[in-house]
Amino acid sequence: MPVIGPGAVLQSAVAVVEARRLEKRYGAKRALRPVDLELERGGVLVVTGANGSGKTTLLRLVAGLAAPTRGSLEVRADRAQLGYLGHEGFLYRDLTAVENLDLYGRLYRVPERRERIGMLLERFGLWEARAERTGAYSRGMLQRLALCRTLLHEPALLVLDEPFTALDAEGAELLDTQLAELRGERTIVLSTHEPERVARLATAQLALA
Repeated sequence: MPVIGPGAVLQSAVAVVEARRLEKRYGAKRALRPVDLELERGGVLVVTGANGSGKTTLLRLVAGLAAPTRGSLEVRADRAQLGYLGHEGFLYRDLTAVENLDLYGRLYRVPERRERIGMLLERFGLWEARAERTGAYSRGMLQRLALCRTLLHEPALLVLDEPFTALDAEGAELLDTQLAELRGERTIVLSTHEPERVARLATAQLALA
């Protein structure tokens, strides 16, 4: 598996994500040191590093939620083709699981969205709790629902920031299965403190200092 570092760039015929000396600062604070990377279509990039190393910043840049301070970043996927899972689930606590997903399904114009919603809720073990307001959900259930939201519109590019956070063993295994099914079919950028968990899926790894 290739390891990406400053000055070491993967060469690929079709790069979905390509960065050159990408850097992010907030005032005098540097949130991300210069990074070079290139991720091919269908590849899985695993981003590791200690807290404060810039993992979340990098993924927010890739997702278009922040702008680079220096360097260049090319993401060859439309917004509608991108699925982002951050530390916030972007869920409405006064709505039920079905209502949350139906709202996003309408926004993304998901075809046959009710069937798609039902399938995801079943897959992630939330079908029985589908009519409950998500304000009553546990942290792990909210993470499962956030994963459903991220996958709902079948995005070509998945940007997942610590997706195993708060999941119990069963939830983590469900995510393991989903990622294995998506490998090669979707391009994935994933940050984690457990790189060994996704090592078999990764086509490249980026370790942030």
